[in-house]
Amino acid sequence: MTKEKTPIAIELCPKDGMSGACNFATKTGQIMVDRSLFIEAMRHVAQSVTVVTTLGEDGPTGATVSAFSSLSADPPSVLVCLRSDSRIGLAVGRNRVFCVNVLPEGASALARRFAGRFDAEEPDRFGAIDCRDSASGPVLSGATAFECTVDQIITHGSHDICIGNVTAITNAATPPLAYMDGIFQIVRPEEAS
Repeated sequence: MTKEKTPIAIELCPKDGMSGACNFATKTGQIMVDRSLFIEAMRHVAQSVTVVTTLGEDGPTGATVSAFSSLSADPPSVLVCLRSDSRIGLAVGRNRVFCVNVLPEGASALARRFAGRFDAEEPDRFGAIDCRDSASGPVLSGATAFECTVDQIITHGSHDICIGNVTAITNAATPPLAYMDGIFQIVRPEEAS
């Protein structure tokens, strides 16, 4: 009888302690950077601000999400990354549908609302906001929306990569709200030189 080995991570820290960061080796020996270095670097990557919604037997659920991307035009598909144990992650897994609402400039209050900032005062995130129902989840007024059915959910680390086939689009054709370095940003074209 052989014992299964438990995967371990081996810390590779500098001896001088100057950098304050450690790398990790996975069970296959692949070196990965320290979590804090990764988070700090990602703060400097601008992302569109989205609210992912879903609709099912428990009613609508929604959350602010920045990890969103187009995946393919053939077939039209997108992906969102949702924390596996979050309300939105669990609801999308159950409902097998979701809607990605790309928020327009000026919608930072809506982004904060769906990030849970006001849940103590207003637990119903959809109360008193302008939206319409769809089979995939609420479509927020002013947003460019991608209504999707789940094709695959791939778990990686703490998050689920949800791949959705796009079944309907609402194209608001407005500049998106962006997020970078811990604050909301607006997107402007670079001047031609």
